Amino acid sequence: MTFVLGLVVVAVCLLGSFVMMGGHLAVLWQPYEYVILLGCAIGTFIVANPVKVIKDAFKGSMEAIKESMPKPAEYLELLALLFVLLREMKSKTKSEMEAHIDNPMESDIFKSYPSVTKNPELVAFICDYARLVLIGSARPHEIESLMEEEIATMMRDKLKVYASITAMSDALPALGIVAAVLGVIKAMGALDQPPEVLGHLIGAALVGTFAGILFSYGIFGPLASKIKVVREKKVRIYFIVKQSMIAYMNGSMPQVAVEHGRKAVSAYERPSVADLEQATIDAAAKKAA
Repeated sequence: MTFVLGLVVVAVCLLGSFVMMGGHLAVLWQPYEYVILLGCAIGTFIVANPVKVIKDAFKGSMEAIKESMPKPAEYLELLALLFVLLREMKSKTKSEMEAHIDNPMESDIFKSYPSVTKNPELVAFICDYARLVLIGSARPHEIESLMEEEIATMMRDKLKVYASITAMSDALPALGIVAAVLGVIKAMGALDQPPEVLGHLIGAALVGTFAGILFSYGIFGPLASKIKVVREKKVRIYFIVKQSMIAYMNGSMPQVAVEHGRKAVSAYERPSVADLEQATIDAAAKKAA
């Protein structure tokens, strides 16, 4: 997990260098500075966001840490499902296909591809537009426009967490200054104390500024960026469905239609033509069996 590895590198380099310069780690342990900083950050996050986004922030953070993104095998499985579905739509009657589309979790087609059925939103997306294709009255450009609008809406919803955590990250340096100012105010009340006591109080106050900048650029900023990457890749699978179905509606054979879908996958993770061909052959054999 690269996110955790990155945090370890940051911690080792930061704290290790501080100790090697002669610093004392105990000085950095100022719990009330951290309570002020993180408490204000969390409080403003709650104020600024609706409950759904607050709940989704935890889910998005876990997805980023675990890197819960579609794998090449999952892309292949989705393409194989689309191939079988489009082939059946081409050869079967409308009433025969409605049984699969209206109840996909009981369909032999969908049950053969567990990585797809574990994502109910994706299954609903596929079935909604397969139903429109079966109706036959909608034109390809109308379906394409509708798909693009739905995907764009989905992307906006998925990235609300990214925007909210980015906003909190941007605020952390300023909140660090707030924590530091409160520490300085406390230090001003001890001007009659010896220099070593006053120096300790001022050093403790500066930990607030240090922590605000570190949390902003070293933790929450990278976390927000990782959430964006993961969420964009999770939404990308809907483009595979869109490209395949629109190609099919424009007259492409199922084998060619899923090739349109394959091209929607990032070049870093895109299955090869041979892999897709083998997946479609296996899917056809599985369906025949």
